[in-house]
Amino acid sequence: MKRFEIITETDARVLDRGETVLLAKGGHITPLAADTLKERRVTVLREGQAPDGAAALAPKADIRSVAIASDHTGITLRSMLINFLRSRALAVNDLGTHTADPVDYPDVAAAVADAVAHGEADAGIVIDGAGIGSAIAANKIKGIRAVMATTETIARYSREHNGTNVLTLGTTLVTPEEARAIVTMWLTTPMREPRYIARLAKIKAIEDRNSTSG
Repeated sequence: MKRFEIITETDARVLDRGETVLLAKGGHITPLAADTLKERRVTVLREGQAPDGAAALAPKADIRSVAIASDHTGITLRSMLINFLRSRALAVNDLGTHTADPVDYPDVAAAVADAVAHGEADAGIVIDGAGIGSAIAANKIKGIRAVMATTETIARYSREHNGTNVLTLGTTLVTPEEARAIVTMWLTTPMREPRYIARLAKIKAIEDRNSTSG
């Protein structure tokens, strides 16, 4: 990431569109440069802080409530995780399904994603056969950043670097023990780095642009 003590109009003109740059503490942006930066959609991260409003996009670090759902293939794993989450003193909103009758993963993924997007839960977990379809479906909900994780490393990176607020798991890809470890890592990893949080503002800008197009 390029670092500046001062950003002039000349500097702004040669930056790539959509680029993110770092402005040193006490640094300055000239008025003409500010206009150019806006036109080129350049994000300026001030050293030691996230851009205005971006911090609100970061997932809650102190998770107290979780919405969870599964399709018919994930009932057993979901039941285990509900007990596990409640043993950690978390409030759990169990959104089903409760029978072995086949259900479609987009429906259960949307139920969890909606709960998180509307502030009814701090985080969400969705379970299906592979976790992939549920992640795709959940990510169609505005404000949701869902990840399909098969390892603790993916879970940690997805929170620390990408600010995910929904986790999806595949019953065919993880054991119950692995699922517990993944969920624990995901729930306890905060997003604090301003440079990572700044990128959430860019994700939101893409989301907003696409929601108003057409």
